[in-house]
Amino acid sequence: MAQQQMVKEERSLGDLFSDLASDTGTLIRQEVALAQAEMTHKATKVGTNVGYLVAGGAVAYAAALAVIAGIIILLARVMPAWAAAIVVGLVIGVAAYFVITSALARLRRVDPVPRNTVETIKEDAKWLKKEVT
Repeated sequence: MAQQQMVKEERSLGDLFSDLASDTGTLIRQEVALAQAEMTHKATKVGTNVGYLVAGGAVAYAAALAVIAGIIILLARVMPAWAAAIVVGLVIGVAAYFVITSALARLRRVDPVPRNTVETIKEDAKWLKKEVT
């Protein structure tokens, strides 16, 4: 321990600042890499839920076309065709509403802030302040 202190005391101020600059550069590169990894993970979650929104919309549209064609023809036998179209449209609209609101709710739960990076940057600032003083 005493030898470590002696070695530390023997180093020049220039060496210390050089090491500090090198360590700070390494730290910044690591923080950028962490932020990039965290944002990639969050973007993947958002992309997946956007995909579900698109798929839900496409399924609702396809269902609307098929159901409207089949059920309107069937219901037109017992009621006017316009009434059959309204009934079928309402049923499909309700189904589409639930798919879309479910996907939107999942999107709202995704936190876009890179929390891990923010915490490590705070720790790094404390470390840097300690090294400079």
